[in-house]
Amino acid sequence: MMNTANAETGPGLGGRDAAFFGTVALVFAGATALMIHGSQSMSMPWMRMPGQTWPGVAAGFMGMWIAMMVAMMLPSLVPVLWRYRRALDVAGENRLGPLTTLVGLGYFVVWSAIGVAVFALGVTLAVIPARLPAVAMALLIAGPLQFTAWKAQQLACCRAAPGHDLNVPMNSGAAWLYGLRRGIHCGCCCAGPTAVLLAAGVMDLRAMAVVTLAITAERLAPDGKRVARAIGIACVVAGLMLIARA
Repeated sequence: MMNTANAETGPGLGGRDAAFFGTVALVFAGATALMIHGSQSMSMPWMRMPGQTWPGVAAGFMGMWIAMMVAMMLPSLVPVLWRYRRALDVAGENRLGPLTTLVGLGYFVVWSAIGVAVFALGVTLAVIPARLPAVAMALLIAGPLQFTAWKAQQLACCRAAPGHDLNVPMNSGAAWLYGLRRGIHCGCCCAGPTAVLLAAGVMDLRAMAVVTLAITAERLAPDGKRVARAIGIACVVAGLMLIARA
């Protein structure tokens, strides 16, 4: 482990940066295509169709969930991975690709575990006929959550740049654990928006787009805390409007 507080002032990575961003673009495009296809072919992800088995339903949902999380979370994760690569480069580490990949895999393993819990919850709640009250309730819970100290702490951890929040992991095990920690903080930070997405419809492309925009904005905007609070206000207003119209 080596302290690299000046990681962002180090030399550029040149062609390796281009390869990194090109790979990310391909992964994002592939995940987005799978997400769009899944949203059109899996209108009822919690239901077992005739001839299907529950393991088959779960496997189909998890494939869709992972593609969806990659497409939704990658825009806000890419700057973290890029700064991590630069920190490694300044520290003299040559295994930029493998270590960065391990961080990303650890991050999405956490989101995969969240997907298992989401599937179990969705199957349990699938018998609820009315979706509108659930959306309003999720919005009214997610809104105030955006103002809590707990949310602010999780958001600060998500926004922290590698080399500033800890010494940069210089081996495979440490990189994997770093990705897991990032994923856990991200999962906690996104609890409110994720709940809204599930209530609105996990396969709803419009809901996915809105939630992705909200998550990315609070991670990358100069004043993330203010953006998070603005999102909280919007959630409360939207929830009250849905109740008023019900």
